[in-house]
Amino acid sequence: MILLDHRSDLMGIADIAQAVRRGRISALALVESRLARIERANPLLNCFTDIMADRARRDAQAVDAMVAAGQDPGPLAGIPFGVKDNYDVAGRITTAGSIINLDRRPAADDAVLLRRASAAGAVLIGTQNMDEFAYGFTTENAHYGATRNPLDPERSAGGSSGGSGASVAAGLCDFALGTDTNGSIRVPSSFCGIFGLKPTFGRLPRTGTFPFVHELDHLGPFARSVADLALVYDMIQGFDAGDLACMDRPVEPVTPHLSTGWNGRAARLAGWFDEMADDQACAAAMRVADALGATASVNLAGAHRARAAAFVTTAASGGNLHREALHRRAGDFDPATRDRLLAGLLLPADVLLQAQRFRAVFREQVAELFREHDLLIAPATPCAAPLLGQPTIEVAGEALPTRPNIGLLTQPLSFVGLPIVTVPIAGEPMPIGVQLIARPWREDLALRAAAYLEHLGVARAASVEPC
Repeated sequence: MILLDHRSDLMGIADIAQAVRRGRISALALVESRLARIERANPLLNCFTDIMADRARRDAQAVDAMVAAGQDPGPLAGIPFGVKDNYDVAGRITTAGSIINLDRRPAADDAVLLRRASAAGAVLIGTQNMDEFAYGFTTENAHYGATRNPLDPERSAGGSSGGSGASVAAGLCDFALGTDTNGSIRVPSSFCGIFGLKPTFGRLPRTGTFPFVHELDHLGPFARSVADLALVYDMIQGFDAGDLACMDRPVEPVTPHLSTGWNGRAARLAGWFDEMADDQACAAAMRVADALGATASVNLAGAHRARAAAFVTTAASGGNLHREALHRRAGDFDPATRDRLLAGLLLPADVLLQAQRFRAVFREQVAELFREHDLLIAPATPCAAPLLGQPTIEVAGEALPTRPNIGLLTQPLSFVGLPIVTVPIAGEPMPIGVQLIARPWREDLALRAAAYLEHLGVARAASVEPC
């Protein structure tokens, strides 16, 4: 649909940034090329909610000025990027995809991860569309419109970070920062045919982002290659006391150790992860398992309960967060979001308590699998991208409502905060993603496996066709 026509499209982020640092590519010219693409494509795709051209040009000029003065702007020098609309951007109201937030004060500062990316030389180009308050899997936003998949504009880009995933897939920016509570990075990665990383819960600080579910919210990047994904991840790592869930751990760079080899012990998740996936999704997971030498299939027996417990935790926590607004302004919510939040407010306390107790049990079940295996493999979504507005998807021989059930395979794993890389696998008519799941704090293993799959040609970002 969109022709990737700039010479930098043949280069990875590190190479582009190196060219900018050496004065071979102007950061401003790079930004202008992305702004031109956005002008052409965004009216159809609806990836961006706010195109911040003035800031982008100003920041790009600052990068070029540093280069001219013999200073190093950083490893992401001049790289245009976007952030999901629940990230604070200084001087702008953080809408989190809702008109409810329009009466809030503008943010006083950028979100911590945005500041870190900017400090490494990257250039913010805009904020990106999402499901209202991150409660959804399709980015069909009642206030700001649906984001369309650049591989097929009649299909969903996934959610809730749909604008972020689609913008990277379309080449409108070179990476994006999203959030993942129940699958909101992994689902758009799967539907749009790109790479996404949901790090370990507590690895990256959420300071300066609008919350959804404190116990489950993660932040992470999207990119078109594993090397790009790892580099961005390295630049945004680090402790911040503003997020009480952020763990004070040393920064553990992945990029210097990223290789195209793999000799780990991998296993494919069966049971729930086979039953709740269609033939294409299962075949994609099997292809990855074969490439990684995963001869074993293991059953995570509590996955269906973990999914239910995550559903309960999400509804109750989200409902409590928006209690006052639901009382005062219920009619201003997206009806689909409002009804789920209200249902969460009605959940009995003992149900939530049971969900939290099961979380500890399930965490131990997962830990037991990692005593034998380094990596677990599962489809990211039950199917490839459905049509926008499609009311149901077929799962296990049943027609299930689309919007709440796209996360069937991601929710059980978010529930215990595991690090996961989603890799894109080619398919017809659309690609689909596979989750590479590692034990806590071992993002490096998942990224190394992803790099090996990319090296083999098993995983590869989807090509976007010209108009």
